[in-house]
Amino acid sequence: MRLPLELLIEKYQKNLFAAALNICANYDDAQDAVQETLIQYHLSDKEFQDEEHLKAWLLRVAINKAKDLSRSLFRRRCVPLEALREDIPFEDPADGRLFEDVMRLPEKYRIVIHLFYYEDLPVKEIAALLHIGESSVKMRLSRGRDLLKIMLTEESDNDRAGTVQAHI
Repeated sequence: MRLPLELLIEKYQKNLFAAALNICANYDDAQDAVQETLIQYHLSDKEFQDEEHLKAWLLRVAINKAKDLSRSLFRRRCVPLEALREDIPFEDPADGRLFEDVMRLPEKYRIVIHLFYYEDLPVKEIAALLHIGESSVKMRLSRGRDLLKIMLTEESDNDRAGTVQAHI
């Protein structure tokens, strides 16, 4: 099974970009990773069993391309999270703050959280995509959630302290 490139772009571009952005933490590099992924698909003759297999292959390639870009000395540069927030509109400000917290997580937690919660992939598929064991995926999800909980608790405490200070 193969989909026409136009349909593939329409259907998966946002998912691929989000996965790449989780790795790169850089808007331009994430776009480059998606473009390289789509080029690799276009140039390959690979046949896919079904749409799930196709999506998993695309995500795996996008993640690998993003890792390659982020490791490149030429590409290494820091972009403030505020700049990323401007590129990705959030309807609810809380979603934007959660995005910032997720982006602060170490890469190994950030990517499994993205694949699990935003791509709705089961643990078994995430393990296959990342070439790690299912127990490692579960552990990374658990530790990532714990880190997020700590971040959110600290932010909440800081907000309350700021409110108290403003009233004093």
